[in-house]
Amino acid sequence: KNTPFQRLAQQMQDILGDGGILKEVVHAGEGPLVPRDGSVCINFSGFLEYSDEPFESTTHVKYPRMMKLGRDVTVCGLELGLLTMRRGEFSRFLLQPSYAYGEMGCPPLIPPVATLLYEVHIIDFLDSAQVDEFFALSPEEQNCVPLPTLLSVVDTERSFGNRCFNQRRYEDAKDRYKQAMTLLRNREPASEEERRHIREASLPVLLNLSFTYLRLERPRKAMNYGHKALEVSPGNTKALFRCGQVRKPLVLG
Repeated sequence: KNTPFQRLAQQMQDILGDGGILKEVVHAGEGPLVPRDGSVCINFSGFLEYSDEPFESTTHVKYPRMMKLGRDVTVCGLELGLLTMRRGEFSRFLLQPSYAYGEMGCPPLIPPVATLLYEVHIIDFLDSAQVDEFFALSPEEQNCVPLPTLLSVVDTERSFGNRCFNQRRYEDAKDRYKQAMTLLRNREPASEEERRHIREASLPVLLNLSFTYLRLERPRKAMNYGHKALEVSPGNTKALFRCGQVRKPLVLG
């Protein structure tokens, strides 16, 4: 008689060809695959055979944090499985011991030579390889990269900030947006056109900072960044609205 995991394995796909990682797509995702150097936002649960309760799970976390592949995901088979997934996908993976915790296991939760079942939902991911490479450079080297590279790094930082903001992690969002602004401020424009591109790139970040400080209930900072946005784009509707949002509670208060 087959065990539960053996029965499950019969309907799964061997993704490496050695039987070490089997996969079943429960709900297909869309778009590109998770990149090798990406940062992923996932919900997952890990199960031992014959166990109804997971030995680890993030499903109780309302807003799971971004996890950097190669650093925050410590189970080899899980990381390799993630690279076969797309945004929105929900899949199951059976990991043989050599792709999980090996002969030793991980006492007291994981016994020796344990096959594990992981259920994984990809909520979102960002390709952070370019950001990692950029921050590994010296300030002088950062200033010499092509402007499109810098703007792409700034855009990724802003995307990280937006994700934090949407999860109501406003302090983390603020830090990401301020990092993006620091990168733009540190850039020495090589031409008037570069200066214009940098100013244009700073506008959405300044607007985001204004809104974030509003959420953090720090109206003076919110007003300050709203005014900075207006310096970049006089008469900007969003910037005027942000400043109006700040003034209103100040007048009422």
